[in-house]
Amino acid sequence: MPERRIGGFLRSWPRDSFVLSTKVGRLLVPRDPNGERDPAGFHVPATHDRVRDFTRDGIRRSVEDSLERMGLDRIDVLYLHDAEEFFDDAMRDGYPALAELRSEGIVGAIGAGMYDTAMLTTLVKETDVDVIMQSGRCTLLDHSAFDTFLPSCEERGVSVIAASIFNSGLLAVPRPVAGAHFEYEIASPEVVERAKRIADVCEAHDVTLPQAAMAFPLRHPAVAGIAVGMRSAEEVRRNVESFAVDVPARLWADLDAAGLIRSTATRVT
Repeated sequence: MPERRIGGFLRSWPRDSFVLSTKVGRLLVPRDPNGERDPAGFHVPATHDRVRDFTRDGIRRSVEDSLERMGLDRIDVLYLHDAEEFFDDAMRDGYPALAELRSEGIVGAIGAGMYDTAMLTTLVKETDVDVIMQSGRCTLLDHSAFDTFLPSCEERGVSVIAASIFNSGLLAVPRPVAGAHFEYEIASPEVVERAKRIADVCEAHDVTLPQAAMAFPLRHPAVAGIAVGMRSAEEVRRNVESFAVDVPARLWADLDAAGLIRSTATRVT
């Protein structure tokens, strides 16, 4: 399993030399041989299924199982994962469980990883979370995180990790093409055309679309980092190189002038 492989690697390093984050909200449970095959659609062993569980006991069990599989003694950042359809449960039971684990020193920072910025704003305003992993709403193509979510995080001192910054792949290549994915679906011609217009402005500044996509969220003072998915060593190298590029401030002004990003999104940290 991935956690056992990752744990085996991490145990060869001093514990304070890395930051470990993971998520809770699902449990890996023995499969009912008479039941349906993993209705959540995850690739798990045929003997197990993943089930949603935001209860205190479920969250503690998830953490204990992860630590046991990895052979480690603590988690640095713990997120409630994809709680949109179970938000009341996550607020009532999930968050207190995370806060309890934090007070016990089993985890460090706590928060949630979700798409829904309205729910995340409620979580930020009504709890004492430390960090939010916000997915897909702080990107070159979707600025909705700038409405209330990011201002609330800035006001409350909550750090943000911007995830899904390539919007399912459309922004991951220098020149978007028809058939590219946006939000897990085939992108509409209008969205592809907008991405191409952004790419045109980027190229005028000797910047690629992926380089701009990685730099864009980090301009907001609440955004502490980004999370990107990589499937090969080549993608790792390419993303590291893109992240290191110094994107000129004039690019954001030109994108703003062209009506391709909001003025509020050009703010310098």
